[in-house]
Amino acid sequence: MAQGTDPRQAGPSAGPSAGATGASSIQSLIGDALRETNELARKEIALFRAEMAGNIRQLIVGLACMVGSAVFAVVALLVLIGAFVKWLATIVGSEWLSALIVGGVLLVLALGMALWARSVLSLSTLAPKRTTRQVRQDAQALSERVSG
Repeated sequence: MAQGTDPRQAGPSAGPSAGATGASSIQSLIGDALRETNELARKEIALFRAEMAGNIRQLIVGLACMVGSAVFAVVALLVLIGAFVKWLATIVGSEWLSALIVGGVLLVLALGMALWARSVLSLSTLAPKRTTRQVRQDAQALSERVSG
């Protein structure tokens, strides 16, 4: 057997192994990109869940305040009706004045709670703003990485 005829003695640039190195690096890059995309998606989902959990807590507090304001409104209405009835029954006296003051205070409290609850329950406060911003930033970073 002549020297140089043994394929095991051939250098690294001989044969199909040179093309395989380029293909394996592309496969490695694609694998890395898929892993990073998977990890990014998991993190985005975790951020979305955390933000929505906070928004749901805010929604529950807003609904509880709305129920509380409805209770105070009913109580205020009953007190105001009681004051009006006592006023009509006695026409003269101070009992109706105290019932009127209590009813007025409860009504003001109910209106304040209802207005606060309405601002808390608006759809713009429930949207996942941080997640949306983060997804945009990640998409921009990925597009720069792919084009760059």
